[in-house]
Amino acid sequence: MPDGSLGNPGYRNGFRHAETGDAVPGLRRGRGAVSNPPNRFVRSARNPFDDGWGTLEQAFAELPPLATELTPDKAKTALTWNDSPDVGFDRSVNPYRGCEHGCIYCYARPSHAYIGLSPGLDFETRLQFKPDVAALLEKDLSKKGYVARPIALGSNTDPYQPVERTLSLTRAVLEVLDRHDHPVTIVTKSAGVTRDLDILSRMAERNLVQVCLSVTTLDPRLARMMEPRAAAPLRRLAAIQELSRAGIPTGVMAAPMIPGINDAEMERILEAGHAHGARAAGYVLLRLPLEIRRMFEEWLATHMPDRAARVLALVRETRGGKLNDMQFGTRFTGTGPYADMLSKRFGAAMRRLGLDDAEVSERGKLDCSRFRAPSAGEERQLALL
Repeated sequence: MPDGSLGNPGYRNGFRHAETGDAVPGLRRGRGAVSNPPNRFVRSARNPFDDGWGTLEQAFAELPPLATELTPDKAKTALTWNDSPDVGFDRSVNPYRGCEHGCIYCYARPSHAYIGLSPGLDFETRLQFKPDVAALLEKDLSKKGYVARPIALGSNTDPYQPVERTLSLTRAVLEVLDRHDHPVTIVTKSAGVTRDLDILSRMAERNLVQVCLSVTTLDPRLARMMEPRAAAPLRRLAAIQELSRAGIPTGVMAAPMIPGINDAEMERILEAGHAHGARAAGYVLLRLPLEIRRMFEEWLATHMPDRAARVLALVRETRGGKLNDMQFGTRFTGTGPYADMLSKRFGAAMRRLGLDDAEVSERGKLDCSRFRAPSAGEERQLALL
């Protein structure tokens, strides 16, 4: 019988007995996903079943915690480029693939399919890291014709997820950007960003950095359910305060707003962020691309069965009757009366609190003129390391 290991792409974290319909405990402690579904490129899947002896319920009653696995990523470049018309940056750096925070709603989960892994538990337990990311970035910046614009850190996975404490790859990236006066924007759910206060303070003095803390909810119990290994809401607010006091331009992201779950908190999140020093803000409506649609439905059925149907109905109302809509221009904010109301609430709160738009602030206020490209000599020295 399958043991629920990461190598089994069809393993499900929670089951119902075939005869009684009773829920069978099987959630992995400290993990967000309810399942480890096969990715969209896999043609077959295996699922455990009860053989009539009642062994399935017993086997999955108390599953041990899943350890995090780390694998080096042999990347050839550090910068990732995009030409999306509704994304406020054209380049980013992601020191990690996968994210240990385990946010069930994370739009980046489907990217794990490109390395043959599941967007479920694999995404939050089987991580890849780029040990040479700093050297690769220096090489990218030295390319002939490179023109500096803000680099986004935290575009696909969180740059300050727990493994950053020991690997310090994000810090290495910041050291390169600081050394060459290159602007950067950071989005994170981790209070760990304050560990790099020394670098960020220096860059802020030259108008080279902006940091946004994403706060999904102010309810610690809901936060632990949705994003089990991210910093608690109060820790994120404390990080906003610490960054702001150090003179670092800091914003708050109310993201994602999930209809029927946390959307009623939007104004309170913005107010709390502002009270702790945030001077810019943004929000994003829940997105459910590809495999996340099924995973989010499973998560709702497990954690909020009483309101699951209502939440999904509201999501469809904001996405033209579907659970996801990839249209440029509306994919981050949705359409329809419910989405329009959310947008108006956000705008009213922004005006009342005097907050800047975080995306406009990122693009328009950082100084790109200071950039100094790495010299050929610096490249040769890096190659010796």
